[in-house]
Amino acid sequence: MNSDLSPRERKTFYILILLCIIVYLTSWAIPLMEVDAVQYANLSREMLLHKSFLQVYDQGQDYLDKPPMLFWLSSLSMYFFGINDMAYRFPSFLFALLSIYSTYRLALLFYSEKLALLGALILASSQAMFLINHDVRTDTMLMGWVTLSLWQLATWLRNEKWKNLIIASIVIAGGMLTKGPIALMVPVFAFVPHLILKRDFKNLFRWQYLVVLVIIAILLIPMSIGLHQQFDLHPEKIVNGQQHVSGLKFFFWTQSFGRITGSNTIHENASFFFLFQNMLWSLLPWILFFILGLISSIQQLIKKRFLLGQNEEWISTGGFIITYCALASSSAQLPHYIFVVYPLAAIITARFIYGLLYTDIFKSMRKPLFITHAVIFSLLAAVLFMLLYFPFPPPNWILLILFVVFCCLIIFLVVKKKLPIPSLPTLLVPGIICINFLMDTGFYRPLLQYQVSVKVNEVINEQHYNKDRFFVYKVGEGRSLDFYGNHNFVHVGNTDSLKTNDFLLTTAKGLDSLNKTNYKILYTGQGFHVSLLTLPFLNPKTRNTETEPYFILQRE
Repeated sequence: MNSDLSPRERKTFYILILLCIIVYLTSWAIPLMEVDAVQYANLSREMLLHKSFLQVYDQGQDYLDKPPMLFWLSSLSMYFFGINDMAYRFPSFLFALLSIYSTYRLALLFYSEKLALLGALILASSQAMFLINHDVRTDTMLMGWVTLSLWQLATWLRNEKWKNLIIASIVIAGGMLTKGPIALMVPVFAFVPHLILKRDFKNLFRWQYLVVLVIIAILLIPMSIGLHQQFDLHPEKIVNGQQHVSGLKFFFWTQSFGRITGSNTIHENASFFFLFQNMLWSLLPWILFFILGLISSIQQLIKKRFLLGQNEEWISTGGFIITYCALASSSAQLPHYIFVVYPLAAIITARFIYGLLYTDIFKSMRKPLFITHAVIFSLLAAVLFMLLYFPFPPPNWILLILFVVFCCLIIFLVVKKKLPIPSLPTLLVPGIICINFLMDTGFYRPLLQYQVSVKVNEVINEQHYNKDRFFVYKVGEGRSLDFYGNHNFVHVGNTDSLKTNDFLLTTAKGLDSLNKTNYKILYTGQGFHVSLLTLPFLNPKTRNTETEPYFILQRE
């Protein structure tokens, strides 16, 4: 499409996106959090150590939940970079970059370069992207696969080159190997309404789609063989409390469509508005613009009598709405499920902001929206200051000074209009970058000291304890101790088998059940489930009412 950017504007967009990416990397200083991220990291570690790539195990037990792509790529990364959280996060980081680039290229097929770069910047600076680059689950990788497939399919519909269709087919298979049929359904949800609204019915049914399905089916064969061998051939296995569990049925139906039909037995967060409620924070700082953009897109479609022009698209809006409705109909929802279509949300948002800032379409809304977001960020700045100052004394004064200097710099740039882009992105993007950088360095790092495995592994390494003689007793199940210790620590139901000089990690409940004369306390700490923050925990004076003591003992 046409370029409406000056070199200075383009450079500014690139710098802001690059700053977001740098903050993604600074978040790698945070240890992996329980439960999901560290579970997947430990699964990848076990896969590498045991060379079991088709049959997946979790602490030696059969694992049937997520497909293996995340574990394959993370274990490959660990093969080259060692068993550590950086190696686990690295493949997903690459897919985050792929999401940003694919969003840009998808938008560029229909809009100007300025709007396309704005969409990429909106995605890169959304709170969800900062989150999923340190708390890595399957969603970062899924987002990359899906966005790339949308770009390639849209390109194929325009030029009909086989290479684009083949790439899209391979990519969809990669997404299905990451999180199941949702990777195929999102392109369907995006393109079917798009083609119908363009009255392009000939592209709804084409023989080439059979080739797509064949390529996908071929690429799913290795995983399907593994599922069949591990589960379907062993109906006697007890998996998730049930026998006669089919791994193939679970992957192709129960885990995805079964959540809608009710055949999946998991029921949590089933409200239709649950995902939207979580978007209010995960799509910051752009959520208000997204809502207005979505409403505007629907209004424009109604005015056009549900008929799109030659170079107009409904991929972004239709894909988002239908995917949201499908996910919101599920009996089991988590906040990150909707992240897969955040690239589409970014394009919807960019379309509105472009009209707001670069045309007179929404001119009357500029000042109210700027004032609203200035107030929002002032409140966020106040909350950030309190989180840096109060919970973990003494506060890091260097970070607090940097925070004040940064706020003053942003105010200066906005007032003086020193950047070649409008004041609104100048306020929002550096603001969210600053918030995440300071949270990563000044809040999460001391917070993670309350994740039991972090301190315990530090003590084990400092004191050179023999891991083969280190046991766990009456401590809640977790994988971070195994992952960061690169060792499968044995959980014991009773301590009768322990020998002199063996080490034992336990809680206060476990300690009370032991004959204390047989043990010496080597270390005492306070543990807390760090992903479930409470106000009493954040208050140093009342923290002990929320934490649970744990002990490292030695048998005498």
